[in-house]
Amino acid sequence: MSHEPPAGPDPAQTSPSDPSQAPDESAHPPDDQRDLHYSLKHHLLGPSLQKSGQDGVDQKKVAEIIYNASKGSKYFNNEESKDKVLTEKIARTLERKRQLERLDLSHDRRRADDYIAELELSRDLSQTIVHIDCDAFYAAVEELDRPELKDVPFSVGKGVLTTCNYHARKFGCRSGMAGFIAMKLCPQLICLPMNFDKYGKKANEVREVLAVYDPRFESASIDEAYLNITKYCEEHGMTPEDAVQQMRREVHEKTKITVSAGIAANAKLAKIASNKNKPNGQFLIPSDRASIMAFMKDMPVRKVNGVGRVFERELQSIGVETCGDIYEHRAILPRLFGDKASNFLLQTYLGIGRTKVAPAEESERKSVGTESTFKDMKSKDELHEKLRKTADELQGDLERTQFKGRTLVLKVKLHTYEVLSRQTSPPFAVWKADDLYKYSLPMLVKLEKEIPNMTLRLMGLRVTHLVSMKKPGIDEFFGLAKRTTTPESTAPAGPSRDTRPTVPEDDGEWEVWPEAEFEEAARQEREDEFAETLRLSQQQERDEQEHSQAMEASSPTLKHGRQPNAAAVEKVAQEQEQFWDCPICARPQPANDRALNEHIDFCLSRDAIRETVREANAEGTPQPQEASASPQPASTTPTEAKDVFGVMAAGAGAGGVGIGSNGKRKRGRPRADGLGQGQSQRGNKKAFFG
Repeated sequence: MSHEPPAGPDPAQTSPSDPSQAPDESAHPPDDQRDLHYSLKHHLLGPSLQKSGQDGVDQKKVAEIIYNASKGSKYFNNEESKDKVLTEKIARTLERKRQLERLDLSHDRRRADDYIAELELSRDLSQTIVHIDCDAFYAAVEELDRPELKDVPFSVGKGVLTTCNYHARKFGCRSGMAGFIAMKLCPQLICLPMNFDKYGKKANEVREVLAVYDPRFESASIDEAYLNITKYCEEHGMTPEDAVQQMRREVHEKTKITVSAGIAANAKLAKIASNKNKPNGQFLIPSDRASIMAFMKDMPVRKVNGVGRVFERELQSIGVETCGDIYEHRAILPRLFGDKASNFLLQTYLGIGRTKVAPAEESERKSVGTESTFKDMKSKDELHEKLRKTADELQGDLERTQFKGRTLVLKVKLHTYEVLSRQTSPPFAVWKADDLYKYSLPMLVKLEKEIPNMTLRLMGLRVTHLVSMKKPGIDEFFGLAKRTTTPESTAPAGPSRDTRPTVPEDDGEWEVWPEAEFEEAARQEREDEFAETLRLSQQQERDEQEHSQAMEASSPTLKHGRQPNAAAVEKVAQEQEQFWDCPICARPQPANDRALNEHIDFCLSRDAIRETVREANAEGTPQPQEASASPQPASTTPTEAKDVFGVMAAGAGAGGVGIGSNGKRKRGRPRADGLGQGQSQRGNKKAFFG
């Protein structure tokens, strides 16, 4: 049973006359394959193709507009390069598949069937999990102060859209899209600046209602949360549907914004269900095996949280379009994508997922790491010096978090955007920079030998299998409390081992349920796309502004009819723009590409957020600032910085503060390295959803 949302307005001009009959040109290439740029056009559609409000949009038309609008730009060239790398990788995957099909895979098939049988025995249908998702959250909050925006297409975020209302989505606009492309799709689009104080206050209001139904709800982002309402329904004698209907009504009464909800036996299904009746609706998946299997059979794999658009394309290339297709390919999945990916997909096929819901601060840390991006670097001396600096940074992070690690992972990104990782197990748990450098250098040297003229644009180090360096308290000393260590800390050191460079999924010991790892990878894929698009979009705007300024400077006639020379025009342009505002914290930065990119990397660091969430909860959640009546720019005070994902950072220490996403990761599946992104940043952060 489901509660349908109210009927929306008529489709905009990009929508077909009958959306239900519109072919999904974005998902399947034309039969004749005459369009050599088909995959690139699909890639340009971006990571938010499955967002609600897009079902009735002619995606083929949108893809053409984006292709033509961005062609020749740095954004286009970057997407073209990534698409080429992915296309080559898929070609290798298909060749491997053809080789496997000639082999006897009966053993692999039996192994998969045994795992499926184990999963069935573990299926838990006793819990009621709810996924709450605010409808176009930033846009909905802005509409409260500006009601006139309700009937016009508008977005929040200028360089890149962080969200847009449902009117704008009918034109093909979506979150994560470059602003200049969105304006091509919808010339009348109104772009508003972000107001984090306002969004934070509204998020707190939503949180207060959710806490009534599950005090231990789990925040997924500023506008998403998971709840376990099993106990609430039992205590109040309510059905899950009635309880959620009541909760959504109370959220609307208190906050004046709407939320959608999915109700199911586990978090994976609830997440999918919450998108079924958006906006302002809810959907229930009955908690019995037959209903769950029927629901998942025809579900496109892209709609599963944890399957990004890169992994989606890889799966489609081997014939896995829906969750029901997974079973047919179960024998070759481990050979093509690794055991962890195969396990995740088989769980998805069965509709099995986690039922544990808990505050984010209770999640135990599994790794500590740091990484940074830089301009292409190929000199061995420079790379070794960079590795040493990375080791120094990691030592600082390990000192701050009071951990050392039994496993050391090196991560690099080539200039082709391919991510490689290597790992080793030192004879003892390491945390000092000298040891980190000593045991990581051989891995880097080996890569240099394997890849002639290796050129890097990112390097990172991470330690896993953590061991706490905190001194035990009184209770621990007398054996009355367990020492705080991660489950991985008990793993034996063992001999060193390298991961495979192109299939980095097999990273030794992983959790029984890889679901969280894949969800994290998909989230980081979206955030990586956002950060990269933001940088390229701003660069595009700067190029256009410089060109415009040069034209204006050259148009007036100087004394005696002379025209200004190119050097004079360039000088005028430099004088007119000496600072660029950071898109994350809005602080002015030197007008230098490298400096700005390093600053953005500094801002976009989520691992530091996770660390200080625990500190924040120990100190108590701060009261949000009062929102102004009209949109205000992000705060630029030295003690407060905010990112586009709705997270505040407060109080910089000696190391400064970095907030936001985890920097860059390889798109698609979670990697063996699992390297924490930008973890060198230090500071205290507090998530709105606890």
